[in-house]
Amino acid sequence: MSTDILSKIVATKEQEIAEARKKIPESELRKQAGERKDFRPFFQRLAEPGPSGVNIIAEIKRASPSKGLICPDLNPAFYATEYEKGGAAALSVLTDSQYFKGSFADFHTARQNCKLPMLRKDFIISPYQIYESAVLGADAILLIVRILKEEQIKDFLQLAGELKLDVLTEVHSHEELETAAKTGAKLVGVNNRNLKSFETDIQRAAGMVSRFSSEMIAVAESGIHSREDIVMLQKAGIFNFLIGESIVRSPDPEAFMRVLMGR
Repeated sequence: MSTDILSKIVATKEQEIAEARKKIPESELRKQAGERKDFRPFFQRLAEPGPSGVNIIAEIKRASPSKGLICPDLNPAFYATEYEKGGAAALSVLTDSQYFKGSFADFHTARQNCKLPMLRKDFIISPYQIYESAVLGADAILLIVRILKEEQIKDFLQLAGELKLDVLTEVHSHEELETAAKTGAKLVGVNNRNLKSFETDIQRAAGMVSRFSSEMIAVAESGIHSREDIVMLQKAGIFNFLIGESIVRSPDPEAFMRVLMGR
């Protein structure tokens, strides 16, 4: 795994945005985003522990740079339905095509087959993508601190708020957490995976949550494979979990979701 994969992803994203602008100008996206009405409460669903004491943001994920193809024949309608029946609090859908094999089509199909609030999981580096997310039907977007400047994050949080989009702000280090705090981020995900090396350490979220301010709500992301993992992170004070690969690989996603939540 190249340690420079994140730089490559961002460079690809810049090219994709440039191409997208040729097809749909930002002014047109802004107009469409302003007319959006059908929002589902993402942040609200994660603000307090669910009935089992756990909230799972279940992810639809076909592939990743570190693992390669995870589920190449993934059926978004099937997983969206299974996740909802299994008790997911929200849904995350990868829309990056080149590195994660996701698509807007996956997002649309999943949204049509469940009533869960939905996160667009992608590498957002431009206001264009935030308008695009609103038009797509996202209820929340991901902002990755590692690829953004502090002022960008503040601006993006403000724009998302104006468009009625919730935000999951992702950090991996204590320095990134400090940056997130300065921007006023409320829902903060600790990615247990280092996005430069793609190495995963599930203890990272447990070790960082003690530094969260009282206004912040934590989400543990990546490397969560078992009920034991969740119990360990719960003891650290975390009740929100973004889980993709282990559920996608499960032969019975609904049943596995129930196991993860201790039902």
